Amino acid sequence: MSKQQVEESEERLARPLIRLAKAHGVATSYTGSQGEFIEIADDVLVKVLKALDVDASTERKAKKALQDLDDEKHARLVAPTLLHVEGQECRVTVNHGPLDVPEATITLENGKEYQGAITSEPGDGGPAYPLNGELVVNSTLVIPADLPLGYHKLHVKAGKRSADVTLISAPKRVNLIKDLQGDGQLWGWMAQLYSIRSKDSWGVGDFYDLGNLLAGAKKNTGADFILINPVHAGEPVAPLTPSPYLPISRRFINFSYIRPEAVPEYERLDDEAKAEVAKLHDSVRAKNEDPDFVDRDAMWTAKVPALWLIFKAGRSIARQKEFGEYVEQAGSDLEAYATWCLCYDKWGEPDDDPESWENRLTKDSKEVKDLRKQYPDTLEFYKWLEWVADQQLTAAQKKAQDAGMKIGLMADMAVGVHPQGAEVWWNPQRFAKGATVGAPPDFFNQQGQNWSQPPLNPIDLANTGYQTYRDMVHGMFQKAGAVRIDHVLGLFRLWWIPEGNSAKDATYVYYDSAIMLGILALEAYRANGVVVGEDLGVVPDYVADSLKSHGLMGCVIEWYAQEEGEFIPPKKWREYALASVTTHDMPPAAGYLNYEHVKIRQELGLLTTSVEEFQASAEEEHNGLLDMLQNNGYLPAEWRTDEGAHEQDIIEAMHAALCDAPSKLLAAAFVDAVGERRAQNQPGTNNEYPNWRVPLADGNKKTVMLEDLYANKRLLSLAKTMNDSLAKKHGR
Repeated sequence: MSKQQVEESEERLARPLIRLAKAHGVATSYTGSQGEFIEIADDVLVKVLKALDVDASTERKAKKALQDLDDEKHARLVAPTLLHVEGQECRVTVNHGPLDVPEATITLENGKEYQGAITSEPGDGGPAYPLNGELVVNSTLVIPADLPLGYHKLHVKAGKRSADVTLISAPKRVNLIKDLQGDGQLWGWMAQLYSIRSKDSWGVGDFYDLGNLLAGAKKNTGADFILINPVHAGEPVAPLTPSPYLPISRRFINFSYIRPEAVPEYERLDDEAKAEVAKLHDSVRAKNEDPDFVDRDAMWTAKVPALWLIFKAGRSIARQKEFGEYVEQAGSDLEAYATWCLCYDKWGEPDDDPESWENRLTKDSKEVKDLRKQYPDTLEFYKWLEWVADQQLTAAQKKAQDAGMKIGLMADMAVGVHPQGAEVWWNPQRFAKGATVGAPPDFFNQQGQNWSQPPLNPIDLANTGYQTYRDMVHGMFQKAGAVRIDHVLGLFRLWWIPEGNSAKDATYVYYDSAIMLGILALEAYRANGVVVGEDLGVVPDYVADSLKSHGLMGCVIEWYAQEEGEFIPPKKWREYALASVTTHDMPPAAGYLNYEHVKIRQELGLLTTSVEEFQASAEEEHNGLLDMLQNNGYLPAEWRTDEGAHEQDIIEAMHAALCDAPSKLLAAAFVDAVGERRAQNQPGTNNEYPNWRVPLADGNKKTVMLEDLYANKRLLSLAKTMNDSLAKKHGR
């Protein structure tokens, strides 16, 4: 039996294409989910490099691209983005002529000059590099350890050349907030905001509801945070994309969550206008109690004319000044999103047709500029909507803090953006062209996954000081006490699928995780916030080690916490984690116990085996979890003789076990608290299942309204289980 291959051969590594791919952070091989070694085909590498604007279509062109890359590296005086870690010296390579002596100064983020001494040392001693008839050598600049935190500018001079680059000084790690230090733990809820309606909602949960949801959670259950679905920006006109994980822009907020009556300018309306708003509200009010379907489109169709009435009421001098300051601060990114919304509003939804406005026109096109001039009020309306959404989300977090929540809102960051959204249209250079993001084949998805989202271009990120990423993270921490990053592995590497290829015929592209994690640490430090990275699935050792060393929380799901087919008792789980019983991609606990996942997959034709085989594996998993609970003293054996009668008891046993985990953050889901059985999302489907459109209801499909939520006996019992278990554990 031949020895299993575990690395690429020397012959392969010497090939220009392989060397070029590696030089650009493109993986030429990887380890699959079953531990198998996989080499990437040449045609995939060529296409992925093309998405980075690198031509490797022939060996000659690959060799030239390698030479060009080497020349470019040595032609740069200094790299465009540099990372300094607080309390450590930073060493920066400077390329220059043999007789030049590099000098450097630093302008701090606050505009002041750094007063520390920046010294120069000899470089690596390598041979001089010939470039354009001259020689290039290198030196090392030493940035002192006492450089303060922030986004600074490093000014470098060497001979007649100079360069200004971004110097990010970040904390070494995300420090724990006070209440999580030592053996500190906090628990909270997980919620799909749109699904939890009040009697005054417009058919969909909104930011005003969120404020009451947060404050009520602390007052009635003692919870210290609520993790909600992503609320990134969406379309301006119905139909609205249901999935919160496919946003139009991650930089801004989904203004469809605005509560019209909570806008201060609503009070400026006369009686007739208020009556019109009430009429529009009444047209969708009944949908608040619909147990079957969250109708975003009906909500938004009614809400838009109400918001126009409020917008036209005008603003006080003070409010207008505040609005103007917001627009100025949001800058070109807001112009981008508002302009895209205007074009969508007037010209319709963009599509793949080459004649679609988004494919024909750019932000600089005459038609776009003319449209902005033709409809200045509509353009301002969309900017105003963003401002109002920003204020209402901020107000929700303020309610949480005023109620005494230690964290409050935990925001969720999607992996990427819609391929036909505002960010891609306005700033196409920020994204790779001709590739989308997804996941490689694994046990659950044997064909891999294509999420249709274009990946951020790592070259552009570096050349722009990671401004796009910085703005997004900063914006999220302004309105939340914690940020959860969906698919946190994307900070290290993303699975790029070339256009026209299947998800199997793709490869990883690596990112500078040190810089991206440094930005997270800096923004979390400034906000005294918490960072959670969704790291479920196969995580390479170096990624797990890096997340841990940077102080990022991972994720543990009780149903997934298995090793070699055995469930791991929660006492053995990770400390740095957000731990929960379930997740939004599987049915709630009551549904899972009753095999809803088997029924859904059978009904939708998603099974890759017979229903009998899948049912048997589901029963084995079901019994395995209950065995773990029983063997560790959380569940009496007699409950298992009649699981139906003890459904709530078993679910509370799962949560009592959860509280024994050392994990810093523990979360219970509202769906588990009220006995809901339906999944919020069924992976692998689009409209075959009402993904992200399932209202909060109990096990009998009776709608649970926000006003009744914290009076729900089942919910209060689960909250008591969480509080009593933690109090007993910590001797309180």
